[in-house]
Amino acid sequence: MIDNLARIFVGFDSKEVVAYHVLAQSIIEHSSIPVAFSPIVLSNLGDLFTRERNALQSTEFSFSRFLVPHLCNYEGWSIFMDCDMLARTDIAELWKLRDDRYAAMCVKHDYQPKVETKFLGQTQTKYEKKNWSSLIMFNNAKCRALTKEFVNTATGLELHQFKWLESDDMIGELPVTWNYLVNEYEHRPDAKIVHFTDGGPYFDDYRDDDYAEEWFAMRDRVLSVQQK
Repeated sequence: MIDNLARIFVGFDSKEVVAYHVLAQSIIEHSSIPVAFSPIVLSNLGDLFTRERNALQSTEFSFSRFLVPHLCNYEGWSIFMDCDMLARTDIAELWKLRDDRYAAMCVKHDYQPKVETKFLGQTQTKYEKKNWSSLIMFNNAKCRALTKEFVNTATGLELHQFKWLESDDMIGELPVTWNYLVNEYEHRPDAKIVHFTDGGPYFDDYRDDDYAEEWFAMRDRVLSVQQK
């Protein structure tokens, strides 16, 4: 895979289609390097993903995200991101943080969610390493344990708590600004990627949250066209 091409996989959910497109646009507008987007859409995966929907899943891509190394043929690096995010800076800065000592890199959040329910009334589940997997940089060759068979049969905690690695020493740490949790953390002007984890501004209940104005401005860019 080309070293200076950032391959970005984004979780796609049919309940929040607009989120994917706004996130992609925010990355495009800030990026100084080529990027390639691959939405993780359940209906596109065919027999790669066959597990039944779990009642605790808040998104359609809760588990399918872990197919990313397989989809990359276990070569090179890739980034997975939840769709309910907004890039506020150059993705090249994140891409430069790749470190071959690690199998995966993420923000190692250490927090307890402030709310019991999130968008569309879903239960806010609480578990160790919560939201670590919402943005992952995969060193794909070192993630061979994530076969399609394993992703389809492992428990949710085995996947989201990185139990497919030999030890937590294989997880590199990214600065918290690369997956900054809106509402869970105080507003921070230098947040590089903000994550509307409780619910995106496209849901009425969250349209006045921190960074929502920026999200709506980027949505307007998605809809823009130059007339003659």
